Amino acid sequence: MTAPVLRSLAELPEPVRTRIVALAADALPDVPRLPPSVRRVATFAPARRARLGGTAIAEALADDDFRARVGTQVAARPAPAGDDPATEAALGWLTRPDDDWETAFDDAVRWVADRTGPPDDRADRAERELDRLRAKLADAEQAVRDLRAAQRAQLDELKADNATLRRKLGDTRVAEREARAAADEAAARLAAESDAEQRCAALEKENRRLRGQVERLETEATQGRRDARSERDEVTLRARVLLETVIDAASGLRRELALPAVSGSPGDRVEADLAETGTRVSSSAGALGPSSPALLEQLLAMPRARLIVDGYNVSKSAWPASSLEAQRIRLVTGLAPLVARTGAETTVVFDAAETDHRPPVNAPRGVRVLFSPRGVIADDVIRDLVAAEPSGRALVVVSDDREVAEDAARGGARVATTGALLALLAR
Repeated sequence: MTAPVLRSLAELPEPVRTRIVALAADALPDVPRLPPSVRRVATFAPARRARLGGTAIAEALADDDFRARVGTQVAARPAPAGDDPATEAALGWLTRPDDDWETAFDDAVRWVADRTGPPDDRADRAERELDRLRAKLADAEQAVRDLRAAQRAQLDELKADNATLRRKLGDTRVAEREARAAADEAAARLAAESDAEQRCAALEKENRRLRGQVERLETEATQGRRDARSERDEVTLRARVLLETVIDAASGLRRELALPAVSGSPGDRVEADLAETGTRVSSSAGALGPSSPALLEQLLAMPRARLIVDGYNVSKSAWPASSLEAQRIRLVTGLAPLVARTGAETTVVFDAAETDHRPPVNAPRGVRVLFSPRGVIADDVIRDLVAAEPSGRALVVVSDDREVAEDAARGGARVATTGALLALLAR
């Protein structure tokens, strides 16, 4: 084995040192952070840098950082033409391109030294190189023998695996034939039993259909009984409310008018009317309209009177500058004295069709506050309340909405305007 070639610039062969200094001199103007000793050299003409500043450049290349910066600039330049070992050694020493650069560098330096050193040294180096090559050849032959032995062992192992796989393949084919025979036998049994299973499945399907039909009929019968009972209870409730209203109205009129027991006959009144002259004066109620507070108060004073108020329709007309919450509070609070004075059953309906929020309202005694469900406007809730009341009950709806007023009138309710209600609340 030969000793490794030294990497210091001073110990390299002269052709390699010269080529290193020449390459460094060419790249010197592009190298950043030049040492002071070579700054002046960088200003020389390219032909004079290596000749006049070679010593300074060689001394500066002893600094590994400066050598690395020079190597970066040399590597960025085009490679010199030709296949000169001295140039290859110089490029390797400056750029050190990879981890294996030393091997190529040592070979190139050794080649240059063999051809530039003394004859005796060249003979010794040739002998050492021959020994190195012989040892390398012996190592290669041993590696070939080892590789052949490994290949033979691997081949024997593959032959054994192949024999095992062939045996397994034969066993698998036998098992496959047995499985096919068993499957054919099972298919024959299934074919024999398929008719019975199909008949059984058809009977089960018909049984499920009949059971479903029975359950559906039982459900319809139960629902019909429930609907009939609910409708009967609702009709009974409406009739009882109407009857109690009529009874209370008759009793109230009797007390209010202090009517004595009925005496005489209807014919007596006819005779008295024929004897009288002049015209009959109409009642005040007949001359009053929906905007009359007096008519509204008379209607609410009737026995079991029912008052339905279109909440926001009234509050926005009365207090348009206030918030909705303030409007609700003022309207509900203002109805308390009217309800206490007349005793009318009162419901205020507010529109909440576009929100799921239902704000709390502290309603006074006798006043009920409703918010319409989401997707349902307050007008429809008022229509449902009117439709639920029995015909003949004293029912008053307060709203300036023309459609609501017309629908309430068709449902048998009396309609009062917002102004009439606000006038009563102001008393």
